[in-house]
Amino acid sequence: MRVVMFGYQTWGHRTLQALLDSEHEVVLVVTHPKSEHAYEKIWDDSVADLAEKHGVPVLLRNRPGDDELLSALRDVEPDIIVANNWRTWLPPEIFDLPPHGTLNVHDSLLPTYAGFSPLIWALINGEPEVGVTAHRMDGELDMGDIVLQRSVSVGPEDTATDLFRKTVDLIGPIVHDALDHIAAGTAVWTPQDRSKSTFFHKRSVEDSRIDWTWPAEDLERFVRAQSDPYPNAFTHHRGQRLRVVSAAVSEGRYGGTPGRIFIREGDGIVIVAGADARTGRNHGLLLKRVRTEDGTELAATDYFRTMGGYLTDRP
Repeated sequence: MRVVMFGYQTWGHRTLQALLDSEHEVVLVVTHPKSEHAYEKIWDDSVADLAEKHGVPVLLRNRPGDDELLSALRDVEPDIIVANNWRTWLPPEIFDLPPHGTLNVHDSLLPTYAGFSPLIWALINGEPEVGVTAHRMDGELDMGDIVLQRSVSVGPEDTATDLFRKTVDLIGPIVHDALDHIAAGTAVWTPQDRSKSTFFHKRSVEDSRIDWTWPAEDLERFVRAQSDPYPNAFTHHRGQRLRVVSAAVSEGRYGGTPGRIFIREGDGIVIVAGADARTGRNHGLLLKRVRTEDGTELAATDYFRTMGGYLTDRP
């Protein structure tokens, strides 16, 4: 089949590489210009560079739908469009243009976690597995019929970085298998259960702010979900932002007020956590490594020389 690829960052790069390695012909690539957005500077393998290396024409667009792009798409006569990590809505005059429509590859187990940063949100929420879905694009965000889906389990110590590495390796096989089924006429399309759909917005600084009224178990996942190279979870100490690089749930149970810098336990410092911390029934969050605003990383036991005082969500 003749394929046009819409994609961006490492997800798009892996998709394009899978297409180049297949028996199908990539006739055009559309990708976004480089961005300064924090989450778009991570996993930023260049789709444009890979396409140009293989002699595939490239168009750069922030948003699609202009006359030049539409004309270019019609001229190359694609049988199918394949998209992965395209960051804006594609209009129907594009996604319905090829005979086989547009196959979108999304890094969640749809219908849950449609939208942005699904791995981070899924880890925060304690999901037991994550994955990749190949589905037909339609007029609603990540809601088209599913042709293939693959999953991987979430380990008890997995970070968002670990889950990225697990799921990005699924892209090549799922692209190959989906296109083979479509080309052979053996694809089975399954409608999504709309009653189970969940949609997530783009992440921003506000989404990394620690709320000490959350239970320690939730906060521990919150820290793992924002592992390097992602922007870390953060709190404030004495008016300065403090990033939490690694943490665990305390062995002991501690009572008092959420955010209290309480006691040393093993190789970390316990912070009182949970809206009902006053009961003394909760575990605390054991901070192990922290990073100051100037980028200095320290063991929490070296940073917190004395106990007492509070970590707060604002300066």
